[in-house]
Amino acid sequence: MGGKHERARRLLAELWNSGEGVISTQVLQEFSSNVRRKSARPPSAEELRQAIEDFLTWPVVVNSAAATLRALENEDRFQVSFWDGLILQAAEAAGAEVLYTEDFSDGRLYGTVRAVNPFR
Repeated sequence: MGGKHERARRLLAELWNSGEGVISTQVLQEFSSNVRRKSARPPSAEELRQAIEDFLTWPVVVNSAAATLRALENEDRFQVSFWDGLILQAAEAAGAEVLYTEDFSDGRLYGTVRAVNPFR
């Protein structure tokens, strides 16, 4: 198993054990799509269903029409893509202080949420 994959597994385990994990509908959708397209051994439908059910034990931020408007504001304010703006609004709506991602500037504060690259 690669170092990046192992670090991601450790972070998920820490979030799982601490009960501090939060996930959005968008992240669940992206996970479902990407794990099937990009995995060397894509999971079966049942394996994917079980993984999603496991994630559903965390609080889930459901994207609403208001979330879409907030994402547009984030896109303009922080010069990020609409999809990243939507992730930021979900983290903010959940009251998260940290957003673990390799897609944002590591350590940067986006409103009330700090991006942390877990692979650095």
